[in-house]
Amino acid sequence: MSDSHIKLIAPLNKAATPRGTAATFLRRIPISFLIVVVAPVLAASFYFLLIATPRYVAEAKFVVRSAAERQPSSLGVALQGVGIPGGQTDAFAVHAYINSRDGLRQVMGAVPVEEIYGPGRADPLSRVPAVFARPSFESLFKGTRRYISVGYDSTTGISTLRVQAFRPRDAQIVSEALLAGGESLVNRLNLRAEGDAVAEGERTVVEAQARVARAQAELADFRNAERFIDPESTATAGGELVSQLLLTIANLKAERSQIAAEAPLSPQLSIIDGRIRAYEDQVQQARGAIAGGADSLVPKISQYEQLATEREFSQRALLAATQALEAARLDSRRQKLYLERIVNPSRPDEPIEPKRWLSILAVLAIALTVYGTGWLIAAGLRESRQS
Repeated sequence: MSDSHIKLIAPLNKAATPRGTAATFLRRIPISFLIVVVAPVLAASFYFLLIATPRYVAEAKFVVRSAAERQPSSLGVALQGVGIPGGQTDAFAVHAYINSRDGLRQVMGAVPVEEIYGPGRADPLSRVPAVFARPSFESLFKGTRRYISVGYDSTTGISTLRVQAFRPRDAQIVSEALLAGGESLVNRLNLRAEGDAVAEGERTVVEAQARVARAQAELADFRNAERFIDPESTATAGGELVSQLLLTIANLKAERSQIAAEAPLSPQLSIIDGRIRAYEDQVQQARGAIAGGADSLVPKISQYEQLATEREFSQRALLAATQALEAARLDSRRQKLYLERIVNPSRPDEPIEPKRWLSILAVLAIALTVYGTGWLIAAGLRESRQS
């Protein structure tokens, strides 16, 4: 018995061919994946690889310090190492100026910023102002912020300025203009600090001089009114006179005692008694002139001491104000701020921005994240409906 063989002759299924397999695979790709992932990646690839204008980066490094700045202590270095600033507020002032509208206005006075970042040198998405933005200074300021950045290293105290432009020479001249603006700001800060310190010192000296003149005038009026120069010396002389009179009275009493012992009826006793009474009257008058009444020297001495003390204090204040003024003048010359360039902005050789493949990968990562999040949300909604 012979074996029967059945042969089927029919056209091959197109799905079995490689071309059919690729078509089937493409049909199985969700439309949402094509919209959310594939389309943005293709658009980003088209833009970054074919349209995006290359950007050149000019970098400069500088420090802002004072000529009298001291070296930080070991504690200060340790604190700087953990990220605590070492008092470089002046550098931050320069940073704020570079990122300000005033800084842009000064740069515009030196270089053609509108032409450098305008439509003639950049693609539609990179130019300043943007495609749909109204031409104005505000749109120019916001647009140039994308291409100018300044940072600060708290460990070294060095500031870094990075400027991007579509031509090498443009990046260099914009960096030079920004650094020149920072230097002019530092010079203005120096002038203002010097002017404020010296003006305050001069005003204090003028006030101290007026106080000294007023004290001298009051003391002169007092002397003219009382008709003596120093009541203290007058009181001292009066005290010496009282002492001499008391000594004379003591001698007379001793002499009277001796005469009375030898000749009680001597006529000299009455004479000596008269002299003693006269000297005692002089003592009372001298003591009354020194103290005891409104016209005595005690209240005058008190008033004189007040005037003399005021004159002494005013003279000391004038001396201190004069020394402070000289110190302010010296400090204003010695403690000036300086913007020192460590690295000058040079002309870049080749563009380093934009990072094309990195940007495309970033778009891909974001698109996949968005798609994955949406897919999980949709799956969760389907399960909740089925249950």
